[in-house]
Amino acid sequence: MLLERRRIAVVEDDPIMGESLLQRLTLEGGTVKWWRDGARAAREVAGFRPDIVVCDLRLPHITGEEVFRQTSDKTAAPFLFITGYGDVDQAVRLMRAGAGDYLTKPFAMDVFLSRLDGLLRPIETPSSGILGPSPGMQAIETLLLRLTDRPAPVLLTGETGVGKEVCAHFLHAQSANGDAPFVAVNCAAIPDDLLESEIFGHERGAFSGALARHLGYAERAGAGTLFLDEIGEMPLKLQGKLLRLLENREIDRVGGTAPVPFRARVVTATNQSLPKAVAEGRFREDLLYRINVVSIEVPPLRDRLEDIGWLMQRFFDAMTRNGTSLRGISSLAEEAAIAHSWPGNVRELRNRMERAVALADGELIATVDLFPEHQAAVAEPAAFVASLATARDAAERREILRALDATRGQIGDAARLLSVSRTTLWEKMRRFGLGS
Repeated sequence: MLLERRRIAVVEDDPIMGESLLQRLTLEGGTVKWWRDGARAAREVAGFRPDIVVCDLRLPHITGEEVFRQTSDKTAAPFLFITGYGDVDQAVRLMRAGAGDYLTKPFAMDVFLSRLDGLLRPIETPSSGILGPSPGMQAIETLLLRLTDRPAPVLLTGETGVGKEVCAHFLHAQSANGDAPFVAVNCAAIPDDLLESEIFGHERGAFSGALARHLGYAERAGAGTLFLDEIGEMPLKLQGKLLRLLENREIDRVGGTAPVPFRARVVTATNQSLPKAVAEGRFREDLLYRINVVSIEVPPLRDRLEDIGWLMQRFFDAMTRNGTSLRGISSLAEEAAIAHSWPGNVRELRNRMERAVALADGELIATVDLFPEHQAAVAEPAAFVASLATARDAAERREILRALDATRGQIGDAARLLSVSRTTLWEKMRRFGLGS
């Protein structure tokens, strides 16, 4: 963690929550100051010279938003806002105004610490920071954080483009050896006759054209991470050699006479069913057992609706870092993105955002910039209204699911969170197929 010796400002009026944060952050090695009143915090936070500010949105006297606006020009510290479900839109707006991140109540302390860690770590690679606000990605993040000091092999599964390599980067960056190399190998992109030499290396004279010793990817990973993508495409003859590397922690260079110690963590990824590959004789069962010590399935983007707007904003910020006339993303474009099925997952979203940033005509990225293939449909009001209605239904269904999850299925409590009557909530649940 990066909290040791960091100065952390906590602005929270709830005495139980405030005391809990104070104790845990102090235990993590941080220097913590706690304000219970928003107006006083707005006057004093900058003088504390914090590295980060943890701030509730709902405070006495003035809101967390006012604390942010009154102090943001006096300190460069990122803000992590703590919100209820009803304040998410406000928190997202503040992120677009320059705040660091937000976290909805209730939250696990491990997730909270991870968010702080991500904001304190310089954003230099796609692995820095959190993986996404959806429950599925937060659960993956929590699990990966539990593995940072355990060098067990990890197998990441999921459709093409869901972000398996980003998860591998995150695990590497949060580990104690995060400064060591992260070496990624796409097993499907290297010809079979070169793959052994590229992964394990070779000695001078090992074969025709081997004019000098070559260090393979496994050796170059050092004490860091060796990420083997598309592991299901590895030829059978090399699977046995990989199994020996994992079991003996030794690298056998092609043409070598003495093994070389192997120190890296191995993370593998695939978009296919390895048990099916085993049944078809294309993958070794013993190797599957060895790489599958911890298995994590990364869900497709269509099942992570909460991540779509968050990813769009992250991509927009990165793609406009060097200046642009664009001011942001229209709400209609975001709703259309939520309604899209995303067969290409996060990779497709990034590609569409890149095109939109490059070609958008107005100040905001519009729906037609993201989905030019739908331009004719947008011109027809009936089709446009239908698309917008679909997007709104998807957003409503998502918030109902989140409220039910937060209240463990208690209809009355969920209705209060959503600021609707029990009858309205029941009707919407039946409409979206969520009722019994």
